[in-house]
Formats: sequence, structure tokens, C-alpha cells
Amino acid sequence: MEHAMPETSGEIARRLAMRAEDVCRRYLPNGKRVGAYWIAGDVRGAKGRSLFVRLTGPSSGKGAAGRWCDGATGEHGDLLDLIAASCRLTDHHDVLNEARRFLSLASCYSPIDRGRTGQDSSLSAQRLFAASVPIAGTLAATYLKARGLSDLRGLEALRFHPHCYYRSDRHRSPEHRPAVIAAVSEPSGRITGVQRTYLANDGSAKAPLAAPRKALGRIAGNAVRFGDPGEIMMVGEGVETVLSLRAILPALPMAAALSAQNLGAVRLPPSL
Repeated sequence: MEHAMPETSGEIARRLAMRAEDVCRRYLPNGKRVGAYWIAGDVRGAKGRSLFVRLTGPSSGKGAAGRWCDGATGEHGDLLDLIAASCRLTDHHDVLNEARRFLSLASCYSPIDRGRTGQDSSLSAQRLFAASVPIAGTLAATYLKARGLSDLRGLEALRFHPHCYYRSDRHRSPEHRPAVIAAVSEPSGRITGVQRTYLANDGSAKAPLAAPRKALGRIAGNAVRFGDPGEIMMVGEGVETVLSLRAILPALPMAAALSAQNLGAVRLPPSL
């Protein structure tokens, strides 16, 4: 049996660069995007404007995405260096493991086009959500009721698309399937992505696919949000898990992180 060769540091760095903004949101959460850069105070994630991370550009060479420089200290490097500094890791093996852990969050969502920029995929996600319809009376409602979730009030973050694009991989012909479309948003409410749950033709269960859930857009640090948060909000993993708890505590604002890896990265509203 042949075994896949482990990725080199350069290959992991290039994969991180493809998700440069997600990396910054995870490891420099107090920074912000300004044009084609993420700006923060330092590699530890402090607020400020001395550290610049390039979010767009070629995969290598001059102006490559993921390259950063701290004007105050002169420090610079790629996103592996940034992760090492942010997490205070000195062993390169530990840095690679942390980067792989972060990338496992991205890989489990199988974005339909890794060549798109985060902004492009977020716009596609917004268009898909806008093209979908409220779930009442649709197969999405049938699916939720089959999961014991009969109260559909307050689920504006969920919509239904009867013919959502599905492609298992680039070598297969595309098809169209009914799907629940869950809006993934920032604390401000701005939609940054969607999770698509493909359904069986009668809505009784998820579609019999190897990957019945797929995401589009920027997921890391964001969540599917239900209710307006005040001084308290519950964050769980999956949409169905959160809605099951919501059936017991209907007045409690909740958010679904969509994965265990993203639980610790979800950005909370300033009211909390």
C-alpha cells in the first residue's frame, strides 16, 4: 500500500495563504481588514496598526498573500511564522501541527472553488442565501420536523433552495439537489458564508452523499446565529444540536459554530 507523503512546510504555508484572512481572524482577532491587508498591533494579536498582513496576491514571491511585516519591530515572515509567534511556539513541529489543526477546519467544509478569494466566495454565499426561500412549507421544514424540531419560529438564518448546485469533485458532472441553506454571519449580522445541507428528495433525511454538508465563504470565526444577543448567548457545534437546545430554551440567543474546531474561534458580539 502506498502512503501519501506528508506536506512540506512550504505546501502548508501556501495552503494557509489561500485562507489568509481566516488565519488573521483566528490568530489576530483584535485586528481588522483594511483593503488588501489585515492590520493589527503585533504578532500577539494586540490592537494597533503596526503589523500588516497581505491578504491577496500570488502564492509565492514578491507580494505573496500571507506575507507580513511589523513596522515597529522589523519582524516579518509568512503565516507559519505568524502562527508560531501568536501561539508562542518554538518547535517547528508544533507549529506545523497547529497549522494542520487550523486547516482541518477549512478542509472539512470542502469549498467549491479554492481559487476564489474570500470576498468572492462570501458574495457567492450572499447571493445563494438571497436566492433561497423561507423554510416554512418546504422540504427544509420536513427535514427539521423529522429531527424533532417542529417550532420554526425565529429561524430567519435558515432558508431552503430546491435546486442547489452540488458537485462531489471537479471530475464529476454537477447536479442539483434540495438543500437547507444556513447563513453564517459576523456579530454585526453581515453574512460571510453559508452551510448547505443537502436533503433526500422527500426531505426525510440528509441526502445519501459522501459529503451531504458543504460550506461556501468565510466560516472560521463566524457562526449561524439565532436570536438577538444581549448579555448572554450559548454557542454550540451543529445547527441541529443548537436548535434542539433552543426548543427547551426558546428565549436564549444561540449560535452554531458548525465544527468543534470553530467553537473556540467564534467571535462574540460586544454586548457579551
